[in-house]
Amino acid sequence: MKKIVMTGGGTAGHVTPNIALIPKLKEMGYDISYIGTYDGIEKKLIEDIGIPYYGISSGKLRRYFDLENFTDPFKVLKGLFQAKKLMKKLKPDVVFSKGGFVTVPVVLAAAARKIPVVIHESDMTPGLANKIALPRASRICCNFPETQALFSDRATVTGTPIRAELFSGDADAAFTYCKFTEKKPTILVIGGSTGAKIINETVWTILDDLLKSYNVIHICGKGNTKPELDGKSGYAQFEYVKKELADMFALADIAISRAGANAICELLALKKPNILIPLSKAASRGDQILNAKSFKKSGYSVVIEEEELTGEKLLKSVDKVIADKDKYINTMNGSDGSDSIKMITDMIDELASK
Repeated sequence: MKKIVMTGGGTAGHVTPNIALIPKLKEMGYDISYIGTYDGIEKKLIEDIGIPYYGISSGKLRRYFDLENFTDPFKVLKGLFQAKKLMKKLKPDVVFSKGGFVTVPVVLAAAARKIPVVIHESDMTPGLANKIALPRASRICCNFPETQALFSDRATVTGTPIRAELFSGDADAAFTYCKFTEKKPTILVIGGSTGAKIINETVWTILDDLLKSYNVIHICGKGNTKPELDGKSGYAQFEYVKKELADMFALADIAISRAGANAICELLALKKPNILIPLSKAASRGDQILNAKSFKKSGYSVVIEEEELTGEKLLKSVDKVIADKDKYINTMNGSDGSDSIKMITDMIDELASK
């Protein structure tokens, strides 16, 4: 039996593509193990699907001054030592890395033992963790041709693996679950696994106006819901959803989202017209801005820069996207529908067989 170690963590976007690959890898007969942080979001998500999980020490790599910059390198070194021990114990034929700071010691440990590594880079330009890891990669999967051009023959545009269950949602189940009573177009607001404070607050400022014409499903992030809005007719708020997300996507006419690469690839795969509000450069390295611009240029999305976000602008954009919904769906239907899961698992199997 071939063995694979998967790694990725820090946000749901660094875990869910791994989860999407797991059923196919099981079908191919792989023995799967997962390496992540001690207590990151990935731990519960992976343990819930019955995959052996190993936690290691992980330090964050920052571009800005922080006192933890002086201690985190030692955490990374500890993680590297732990990853090397795990490579010796698990003896994988191949490693698949989705990104996040925890993957750096795992990739370095695999490369040190001459274990082939496949890395998936979701964004147009690599993040700091993947910049360190990518030189050790045997093959690189990416979402954008612009990224492929950076790595010549080692890179392939595969797209992002999408969990199969997202395509089999039940709109009626979501309608019931959200306790909606009136059939209206539905807006899904989803800021990522950690939520998006500025999006939440902007939605709340126009909530009464939105509810005149729409039902609103609002995934706010952990600890970010407003108890006083519980039970408000036409409005359903959640900290985080898991199995219900597929049903909510099925019910949603449009989505309001950050522009993380995995999130927007899911919106494209599900053919959901959307409004993207990318993280500003003040809060990120600007990767979401590039992702959003690419989707806007392709005709898949309306984009509102975070610095320009107002309730009035968001309300007008919602009305516009709802009115032009069919146009956006037709454009998305013309996108390349590559089978990401098959492309990536074939690549993994080719390397593992060597």
